[in-house]
Amino acid sequence: MATSMRGLTQFIADIRGARIRENEERRINKEMANIRKKFKEGNLDGYQKKKYVAKVVFTYILGYPVDIGHMEAVNLISSSKYSEKQIGYLAVTLLMHENSDILRLVVNSIRKDLDENNEINNCLALHAIANVGGHEMAEALAEDVHRLLISPTSQNFVKKKAALTLLRLYRKHPEVIPAADWALRIVAILDDEDLGVVVSVASLVMALAQDHLEAYAVSYQKAVDRLSKLVLERECPPSYSYYKVPSPWLQVKLLRLLQYYPPSEDSTVRTVLERTLQAIMTNANSTPRNVQHSNAQNAVLFEAISLAIHLDTDSPLMDTAAVLLARFIMSKETNVRYLGLDTMAHLAARADSLTSIKKHQGTIISSLRDRDISVRRRALDLLYSMCDGDNAETIVEELLRYLQVADYAIREEMVLKIAILTEKYATSYKWYVDTILKLIAAAGDHVGEEVWYRVVQIITNTDDLQEYACRTIFAYLRAPICHESLVKVAGYVLGEYGHIVANEPGFSPLEQFQALHSKSQFCGTSTRALLLSTYIKWVNVFPEIKQDLLSVFERYRHVLDSELQQRACEYYVLASRPEEDEMLQTVCEEMPPFPPRESALLGRLNRKHGDTEDKRVWVHGGKEANLERGATKRRAGTRQSTLPPPNESSAANQHPEDNSRSSIMDSLAGLDLSSDSRVGETGGSQEASTPIVQGPHIDKWYQNLISTNEGVLYEDSQLQIGIKSEYHGHLGRLAIYFGNKTSTPLTSFTAIVSVADSEALSVTFAKIPANIVEARTQSQQLLHVECRKAFSAPPTLSVSFLAGSMQSIRLRIPIVLTKFFEGARLNATDFFDRWRLIGGPPREAQSIFAIQLDATGRINHSRYRKIMTGARLTILDDVDPTPTNIVAAGVLHTLKDGKVGCLLRLEPNQEAKLCRLTIRSTSEEVAAEVLTVLQKPLSN
Repeated sequence: MATSMRGLTQFIADIRGARIRENEERRINKEMANIRKKFKEGNLDGYQKKKYVAKVVFTYILGYPVDIGHMEAVNLISSSKYSEKQIGYLAVTLLMHENSDILRLVVNSIRKDLDENNEINNCLALHAIANVGGHEMAEALAEDVHRLLISPTSQNFVKKKAALTLLRLYRKHPEVIPAADWALRIVAILDDEDLGVVVSVASLVMALAQDHLEAYAVSYQKAVDRLSKLVLERECPPSYSYYKVPSPWLQVKLLRLLQYYPPSEDSTVRTVLERTLQAIMTNANSTPRNVQHSNAQNAVLFEAISLAIHLDTDSPLMDTAAVLLARFIMSKETNVRYLGLDTMAHLAARADSLTSIKKHQGTIISSLRDRDISVRRRALDLLYSMCDGDNAETIVEELLRYLQVADYAIREEMVLKIAILTEKYATSYKWYVDTILKLIAAAGDHVGEEVWYRVVQIITNTDDLQEYACRTIFAYLRAPICHESLVKVAGYVLGEYGHIVANEPGFSPLEQFQALHSKSQFCGTSTRALLLSTYIKWVNVFPEIKQDLLSVFERYRHVLDSELQQRACEYYVLASRPEEDEMLQTVCEEMPPFPPRESALLGRLNRKHGDTEDKRVWVHGGKEANLERGATKRRAGTRQSTLPPPNESSAANQHPEDNSRSSIMDSLAGLDLSSDSRVGETGGSQEASTPIVQGPHIDKWYQNLISTNEGVLYEDSQLQIGIKSEYHGHLGRLAIYFGNKTSTPLTSFTAIVSVADSEALSVTFAKIPANIVEARTQSQQLLHVECRKAFSAPPTLSVSFLAGSMQSIRLRIPIVLTKFFEGARLNATDFFDRWRLIGGPPREAQSIFAIQLDATGRINHSRYRKIMTGARLTILDDVDPTPTNIVAAGVLHTLKDGKVGCLLRLEPNQEAKLCRLTIRSTSEEVAAEVLTVLQKPLSN
């Protein structure tokens, strides 16, 4: 470009040829005057505007202030020539700030370039938005950038720039981006064939998911699927393979994204993810070909280990991870040692057992003296996280020793961590006081206010600690040099509890006063104010040194500091009152214990770890510190009380009616299943935003599939979903067929099953569904079902796909409690004996509805019998004395509760045109749920 503009080339040459700054400034001023004159005259063509604006931009880059060329740059943006448009965008991004009024003039031009089917203009506009975009520009153009990202006609490199532009806008103005509304469409791009687009969108999804976890939950399955293809199937174009490592940048981003979410409850997804992590760790044992290969491999490996820790610290993967981390913290490479220590700190902060980490305690302690301060910081974090009751004294002692020579940059953090560990793992009062005072004496100016505040709180709240604390603190006061923080602690503690040791040799009131007051001259105003409060306390308890204390108040009455002067005056008047006056005693009463509160030390330490990078999913400080950061239910359960619930009682204390109730349960626990008459076996956060699809046909299809084992679940002009199922005991299998009725593929296809109560029902895909359904074809997916105990809500199937636009539907899957029934044969005597034994409510559920008649006007018995048979109940003929009644029996099979008997009786009354359905079961929940399942088909 410069060669085509000879004036610009000559101008740059003149500037470079200037030997002194005065000559350079003279040349620039002359040129700026000429450009200002040309702009004022007007009538410039596009080439001249481009040339002069380029000179203005070069002058600005040199650091000279410029106040011309802004409107000309705006005009150049609207040019149809690329070279002119490029200079215009360059000038706008450099010369204007995000709140400039002139920027409002270019919004329409930028939108026009975004709308054009010209990838060069698209990219220029995206660069301008990303580099300048203020709040107004973000509000005006965010929708256009999003449209460019999701448009099927956009080039891949335009999509990459659009994703990164949206990321930039979101980081600057998150309130402008409707992240939750765009979730499905953005996540769908993770299925794109171009890995460059996927890498860019993965960065965007990571940022959005941190603040909208539920909306972007669908990305979890897509991330696992893409990782498995990269690692296990090696689906990666050669251009994205870095030294034989398939797209390490994308792997790292996806592994980090998965750590934002709790471990998946889908066993299939968990299995695929564990296989992927195992493959990554296995590949790490191979000898790296060169440094670049080693770096790429290690980058993926450390994120994989962090994800494995996040999933389960007791998994077999942890054994492999511990071996690898032990090798890394002893590496000769600084970066590898740094990452090894940081990842091991993650493991220490989440693991139940620290045995594997304690084996390397010596190596970790030696890392405190590493030549690199970043490694020293990570070693400090690791020692803090791995500390427990067994090694606390060793670690604290080592940290105190290292504190003497530690860098000033980390001393304050060290002081906080030593103080927290000392308080948390103190085995005796003596050790706590000795250690914390040694810390304050050694740390000097790096001791924050929170440290000595916390010491005072603990001493005040612990009666057994006060006497020993007074003796130890007084010993520090007698030393020639005593830091001001120690003087503050001594002032408070001796003022409150100095009388406890005042009668012992060497601790007389006068000696306490002289030792403390001799240090006041080296202290600041706040410390002297605290000491004045100590002296007024002593006036009350040590009358023998009252005159000495009054003389101190007298001197401070004339100081210039207003705070000290006011205190001294008030204390002097208070101390001069008659001895019989009780005001002094009232004012100087001993401080009460502090109320329970969170340690200020922890708050100060947590504030030091700001959110300056991607969201952290763990904090330093051991498992307890991470329980509030997404600990698993298993860990939370270990902290629950072991006492039995208040409504439980021993067998010896049960009431008679409880015994009769248990006998009923026993007698109906398993009905006679010896008969071979088995019915019903005919052979063979998206969620939060997407409501369940309703409609006459959909409800009809759903009700039909409750009574049958195969049929259509959903159908429209694009997609047909069919189901074929079989059940045996508490287990079941469903084949779901996704049929593409269009002439184009359904891309970014996602199918997710959600269960309301995962403890009662488990429904998982046998494998992760494919993300493409080809045109005019059918894709089959197998579901494994397990009934663990009685449940009420059926699972839901959320399907989303891209067919011109993003489509999303959510359906109920016809998996109801009756699917796990097995018919039972009973004679009349057995049936009514059990019927009476169960009794009425609460183990009975009943409903009355309008009777159904057939074409002849009679009771439609055949329809009723078909519905009950479809519910896998055995109809018992010739059992009920009333011929028009229908009775049936069945047994529910569950994994946890075993077999649960259920009896049914349908009593139609043709004269009243009503029908009564009664269900009795040993389980209240089963009776109610069976009634819910049967009531609608029987009454319609």
